[in-house]
Amino acid sequence: MPNRLAHETSPYLLQHADNPVDWWPWSAEAFDEARRTNRPVLLSVGYSSCHWCHVMAHESFEDRPTADYLNEHFVGVKVDREERPDVDAVYMEAVQAATGQGGWPMTVFLTPDAEPFYFGTYFPPAPRHGMPSFRQVLEGVRSAWTDRRDEVAEVAGKITRDLAQREIDYGSTEAPGEEELSGALLGLTREYDPQRGGFGGAPKFPPSMALEFLLRHHARTGSEGALEMARDTCERMARGGIYDQLAGGFARYSVDREWVVPHFEKMLYDNALLCRVYAHLWRSTGSELARRVAVETADFIVRELRTNEGGFASALDADSDDGTGKHVEGAYYVWTPEQLTEVLGEKDGGLAAQYFGVTDDGTFEEGQSVLQLPQTEGVFDAEKVESVRSRLLAARSQRPAPSRDDKVVAAWNGLAIAALAETGAYFDRPDLVEAAVSAADLLVRLHLDEHAKLARTSKDGQVGANAGVLEDYADVAEGFLALASVTGEGVWLEFAGFLLDHVLAGFVDESGALYDTAVDAEQLIRRPQDPTDNATPSGWTAAAGALLSYAAQTGAEPHRTAAERALGVVKALGPRVPRFIGWGLAVAEAYLDGPREVAVVGPSLTDEGTKALHRTALLGTAPGAVVAFGVAESDELPLLADRPLVDGGPAAYVCRNFTCDAPTTDPERLRTALNR
Repeated sequence: MPNRLAHETSPYLLQHADNPVDWWPWSAEAFDEARRTNRPVLLSVGYSSCHWCHVMAHESFEDRPTADYLNEHFVGVKVDREERPDVDAVYMEAVQAATGQGGWPMTVFLTPDAEPFYFGTYFPPAPRHGMPSFRQVLEGVRSAWTDRRDEVAEVAGKITRDLAQREIDYGSTEAPGEEELSGALLGLTREYDPQRGGFGGAPKFPPSMALEFLLRHHARTGSEGALEMARDTCERMARGGIYDQLAGGFARYSVDREWVVPHFEKMLYDNALLCRVYAHLWRSTGSELARRVAVETADFIVRELRTNEGGFASALDADSDDGTGKHVEGAYYVWTPEQLTEVLGEKDGGLAAQYFGVTDDGTFEEGQSVLQLPQTEGVFDAEKVESVRSRLLAARSQRPAPSRDDKVVAAWNGLAIAALAETGAYFDRPDLVEAAVSAADLLVRLHLDEHAKLARTSKDGQVGANAGVLEDYADVAEGFLALASVTGEGVWLEFAGFLLDHVLAGFVDESGALYDTAVDAEQLIRRPQDPTDNATPSGWTAAAGALLSYAAQTGAEPHRTAAERALGVVKALGPRVPRFIGWGLAVAEAYLDGPREVAVVGPSLTDEGTKALHRTALLGTAPGAVVAFGVAESDELPLLADRPLVDGGPAAYVCRNFTCDAPTTDPERLRTALNR
């Protein structure tokens, strides 16, 4: 019999709807039930493409004796961290404080007042590697709850008080200057891996936000070291197994330092952020590799993640059927020399093995290899390689595909809209811009209510019940601002303004600090607040960036002031932990550079001269430059006001720090103005 998750919209919760565990979704009713029955709450948090979440579900939550024990002594609450990032953040902070580490699945035991008292992540079905079994944990917690209730209450109260008293070292409300950004660059240089690209050791995550900072820093200062770190890291990742060499798109992270073996799930947010990074790298260097990867990643997003409603799904799973009915991580993606020969024949199979680094011993498990582009000797025929790639892709498409999490998350769709809009504009791919517009339309139509408040998720055209958090408002605004620059349609700037007005009204306190949840959101044991950039830009730094761009487009002083004050945290954290405030540093580069405002006007939007100036403006590398594009005397965008044609022809107006250059009709002069 299905439990209470059967009517949820989250694919992760629906994966657990047939468990023998009597799960509740996160709700007041679940905690009422815990009070009524005098039982503690087992909070289990994960997400649909999490490999170890699947493992623990299969070993423990699908096991009838374990489920019976859990149902008798606990109230089980299941949470999708992607639907409720606020719940996840609050209890992850407690897990990390108590154990020194965190991750998913997250397993937390709570009092009926939602106060945590015992923590962990994955627990095995039998004791191993020094870990107790899940059943032992359940029995230990039940014993403490029954026999030492006062002690449990004391621990829970202390943890909750400690969390409530934690304050961020906000530093000041002053934006960082040259000194802090130079200090951040020095910090990244110290952590850089010159042999393999990227930062730190294994596991190695794509440092997309730090790469944006490096590209912007190079554009502003001319630092060759910054560009070299960005370029070399991008090349190493694109040649590694973390990048899908057949279909494009990046996996979540590499388990090794060399980018060879990925954790195979593909997330929308990683691919949106990296698509934009590679497009910006091409813009800075003209690199053919960067162009190819940007376009292939954009095509992957549209081809494999687009939903029927026009939005973008959250993720593809790491696991898939290996052909025997068993779900195995990476089964869809890996190859043996024998499989290559079977598909391609002896000669082309040998060529493919050499080209993609497929060895007899294998680079993954059981003699299988992840496809890469190792630095090999010899020249390969481009047509032959393309033929091999397309035949392998066709053969792979016959394998059982990884499942897809069809949940549309507002924030991640905002990141995808920005990436697709820019990539489409740079590479003359109007279909990519159209895909960005379709996703933006869905967010406006389904996720925004009549007060322009944003819902976090939808699925199959049905909006979810959870309110948007700060990253949703900020990243969607970022996407809309990029669309406004690319399309010249003022409606996207208007919608960005509605969202950012909510940020100012509901997420910012009197000191200029930002919270992850709105002032009227559900009250948890702590109001979450995290300025650090992890897998995605934090809501805090994303809001700073969107506020700064919106102020440049409109001249809105409250938004610029809020952005400046929000950047105070980057001044505090940038020199100390630059890897974890990368987007904040990128926004600070835009702030230091002006940002620049570019208005392109012409007799019509289809006029070739107007289009040439518009494209040149979009390809300018000046950090955070905003572009307005339209017909002369249009009121579509504020920057177009009082910008006449020059001698009856198209012209570009460039302003910086409240000072404007003379208008130019020459794309080369405009390029020089935006790239110096």
